[in-house]
Amino acid sequence: MQADAKANIDYSTLGDLELARRCASRDNAALRHLMTANNQRLFRTAWSVLRDRSESEEALQAAYASAFASIGSFAGRSSLSTWLTRIVLNEATGRVRAERRRRANLEQGGVAVLDAYRETLMRGSAATAPDAAVAREQIRLLMEQAIARLPHDFRTVFVLREIEGLSIKDTAELLDIAVATVKTRLFRARQRLQEMLSPELGSALAGTFPFAGVDCEALTERVLAALEL
Repeated sequence: MQADAKANIDYSTLGDLELARRCASRDNAALRHLMTANNQRLFRTAWSVLRDRSESEEALQAAYASAFASIGSFAGRSSLSTWLTRIVLNEATGRVRAERRRRANLEQGGVAVLDAYRETLMRGSAATAPDAAVAREQIRLLMEQAIARLPHDFRTVFVLREIEGLSIKDTAELLDIAVATVKTRLFRARQRLQEMLSPELGSALAGTFPFAGVDCEALTERVLAALEL
C-alpha cells in the first residue's frame, strides 16, 4: 500500500522542504527525481571548475553523497537546487585545491608533474550521423574548448549565468561575490569568447556540456547504488 501511494506521487509538484524530507527518509523515487532534475546543472557547474568530464562526474557523485548525508538539515533558506549547487562548487573547488597541494609537494621534491587533465568533452563517434548533426557536434566542441580556455573566475560565472541561466543575483550568491563583480566577469568572459569565436556560434551555447540521457541515468544509478537503495 505504501509503495502504491508513492507511485502515485507527482514529485515535480512537491515543495523543496517536502522533497528534501522524502530524500532524507531515503525515498528512492524522490532521490531519483531530485538527481534527474539537477544533474545537468550540477555537472556543468563542476565542469566550470574542473574542466574535465570524468573528474566532474566523480565530483558530482561525491557531492551527492555529501548532500544526501545532510539533506535532513535542509531548512529552505535557499532553493534545493541552489543548496545542491553550492555543495558541488565546494566539492569541485576542494579538488582543485587538493591537486594544487599535491603538485606543490611533488615539485618541491624535484619531480616533474605532467598535466593530469585531458579534454574528453566528446564521447562516441559522430561519423555515421547526418552532416547537420556532425556540424552541430563540431560547433559544440569548439564552444566548449573556447570556454575551457577562459580564466577560472570568468568561466564559472559564464557557465552559471549564460549556459545555466541563473540570474545575476543568484550567481553572486552562489559564488559569494558582489553583483557588480558578476557583471564585470561576465562582460570580460564575453569579450574573450568573441575574440576566439565568430558571433554566429553564440546560438550553440544551449547545447554545450551535455549531461543527459545515458550519462545522466548512469550517474543516478551509481548514487542510488551507493546509498544501497
